[in-house]
Amino acid sequence: MINQRRRKFMQSSLAVATVSATSGSQAGTNASEGIRIGLIGNGGRATTLKVELGKYPNVAITAIAEVNKTRKQDQGVNHVDDLREILDDPDIDAVVIATPDHWHAPAAIMACQAGKHVYVEKPCSHTVREGRLLVEAAARSKVIVQHGTQVRSTDMMIEAVELLREGVIGDVKVAKCWNVQRRANIGKQQPSDPPPQLDYENWVGPAGWLPYQQNRVNSGWHWFYNFGTGDMGNDGVHDIDYTRWGLGVKTHPNRIAAVGGKYFFDDDQQFPDTQHVLFEYRGDGKPENHKTLIYEQRLWSTNYPHHTDSGAEFYGTEGQMYLSRRGKIEVLGPRNIKRDIQIKTEAQNTGKHIGNWLDCIRSGKQPNADIETGHFTSSLCHLGNIAVRLGRGFEFDPEMETVFNDREANELLDKTYRDHWARPQ
Repeated sequence: MINQRRRKFMQSSLAVATVSATSGSQAGTNASEGIRIGLIGNGGRATTLKVELGKYPNVAITAIAEVNKTRKQDQGVNHVDDLREILDDPDIDAVVIATPDHWHAPAAIMACQAGKHVYVEKPCSHTVREGRLLVEAAARSKVIVQHGTQVRSTDMMIEAVELLREGVIGDVKVAKCWNVQRRANIGKQQPSDPPPQLDYENWVGPAGWLPYQQNRVNSGWHWFYNFGTGDMGNDGVHDIDYTRWGLGVKTHPNRIAAVGGKYFFDDDQQFPDTQHVLFEYRGDGKPENHKTLIYEQRLWSTNYPHHTDSGAEFYGTEGQMYLSRRGKIEVLGPRNIKRDIQIKTEAQNTGKHIGNWLDCIRSGKQPNADIETGHFTSSLCHLGNIAVRLGRGFEFDPEMETVFNDREANELLDKTYRDHWARPQ
């Protein structure tokens, strides 16, 4: 029988915060018997994850939860309609969550409560509040939760950040990253009946209800407030992650400022195609310890800094580093004198990231992109989107995770959940 606590899970965000977790951790257990995985979501990203999981011995996907019948084609796997069937299966050790963004945290929190280890795609949350609830759920349940920002397990990126820590360009004060590419116009459409193969009610799930519209599903969901996080949370999150990592900040920013909007696309997208967001970190409050992270996004351009669509520049007191997850790095000393470094270049590596998660399930160690790391990175996407949406910056309390003196911005840190499972019998 489906667990009743999880059935009522999404009635409100308060219910998420107060529900108790199932007892015990599976970390370090069942290693000799293999790791049995349930996949939640079987779309495009799941295809890549299945390939990478298949490269590891003693690992098997035994069940897949998917609301689109056309995606239930995997042989030798138990296909189910409802993710709760996977969470209630005692034979499943871990879950991989590859759903639209609005399902990431609810599915991950329920998985933690069920005692399952979790690999959750980026961003790990749909709001700042959700991210904190997921961090707390993982801590209570003592399961291994890996965030899908694979740069954290890519050797080149690890070595580059180590160079920054060693002072290769002095004290890093400012870092800038960018996401520049030419996205497609999704057009303007009207609501219609969902196709018969899609359980749209369950696809929307706990999100605020919007009638079915073809450009709101498949990859189109990225661009709607109820379901996605825009391209800042979709693709820019990777660059934001290693930029924050290299800058050396380990908490939330104190101040957010932003400009942007839809400068190019005349379509149904709600999120901006153009963003310039600044995050200020004040550290211990001393002026010399202030740092700034800058995010730049243009979704209508094919002209990139350093000939790369995504990358970052770190500015230190003794030089500059250019770094890209596309497998590029360059270090300059004072006066832009190029410095030779011995790092083997490598693009971001999903396989190694999956491997790190599996190793941690067996050993009980913390993964490279633990969920608190994922929360701090994902929250930058949420805060940046809020600032552009409202057309103003704001002061943020890193410890309380609240906005100072801005009720409208503060409300967007959380959301109201729909109890889609409470249907008439």
